[in-house]
Amino acid sequence: MSLFLWIFPVLCFILMSPANAAMQDETDTEQTSGNWSWWPSWRPTSMSLLKSAEAKILACLQNDVWSRFVTLPNQNRIWTLKVTNKSVRKHKDQAAQTPLVMVHGFGGGVGLWIRNLDALSCSRTVYAFDLLGFGRSSRPSFPSDASLAEEQFITSIEQWRQSLGLERMILLGHSLGGYLATSYTIQYPERVSHLILVDAWGFPERPQPQLQGSGGQGSEVKRVSPPRWVKALVSLFSFFNPLAIIRAAGPWGPGLVNRFRPDFKRKFEDLFDDDTMTQYIYHCNAQNPSGEVGFKAMSESLGWAKKPMVQRVHLLPPSMPVSMLYGALSWVESSTGNTVAQIRGKSPTSVMLIEEASHHVYADQPEEFNRVVESICNTVD
Repeated sequence: MSLFLWIFPVLCFILMSPANAAMQDETDTEQTSGNWSWWPSWRPTSMSLLKSAEAKILACLQNDVWSRFVTLPNQNRIWTLKVTNKSVRKHKDQAAQTPLVMVHGFGGGVGLWIRNLDALSCSRTVYAFDLLGFGRSSRPSFPSDASLAEEQFITSIEQWRQSLGLERMILLGHSLGGYLATSYTIQYPERVSHLILVDAWGFPERPQPQLQGSGGQGSEVKRVSPPRWVKALVSLFSFFNPLAIIRAAGPWGPGLVNRFRPDFKRKFEDLFDDDTMTQYIYHCNAQNPSGEVGFKAMSESLGWAKKPMVQRVHLLPPSMPVSMLYGALSWVESSTGNTVAQIRGKSPTSVMLIEEASHHVYADQPEEFNRVVESICNTVD
């Protein structure tokens, strides 16, 4: 019943919204014109507002920040930060260290690393970028095929690396970023010195429901089937992009983010006493959907990956070090890390639990997260 109490008002909100007629355009990545030319004004957002929200966040950094768009061969642009320690930037030591590259998760952007960039750039250069289709990066069309959508993400990362001239990197990915970082490492292992996965999405296979009598030994295991209304709502929402509700909410979108994700405000309340972080999240995701469309293509209903990464981790080179970090309070099952370790056998694979942390480990327990990541990086050089 609790699921109904959450889904029903959201459904009503969508259906009652005057923007509902434009929901058909949510699968497109370009703004339409003509009859729906008023649609962008319905949403109180713009790339300029996103830029302002991000600038307020990045103003908290103490180290030197180099920021610009990296243009790819196809003219797509990747918004990129390069953070260096101002006290050692003129020394050769930091330049000699393997850089750390941080890849955010679904619906995120470089601003979410605000608690980590200074600490992790003390002894080595840190790069963070907005994934193609997210944040301030270009928002091209994505194919509906899971493999092609994934390949578009991976190609953009490799072209980004080439444009910056990075020979090798320590690659860290959170959630969706962890999934993509693993896929990238499988394809370009010579470019990765160590793979760090933080509460990575898309690894486990979707569990198959057990039929009656499948438990063996004469036991009966009942198949739990969700009510019809739940199936109907899941089917209905499958036609829309995951964050369509934020855009459909129009001027109420920022308030909706505050209501349903108050944790983002709490995680950064010692840095900002206002809605800076939730405004940032809103503006990241109220733009025309692009990477979100790619994610939808790669996922099944309820967020399972169509191509679970546990089926491919054996393709990682046996010598590739992999560190898997999980929040002890996260919805992501840390047991998946143990499964990966078993699959990889004697290959260097470690699984660590960060206490008192949920899915956003880096923001829930930043000091412990930074300590663990720095320790991992120091094993490289």
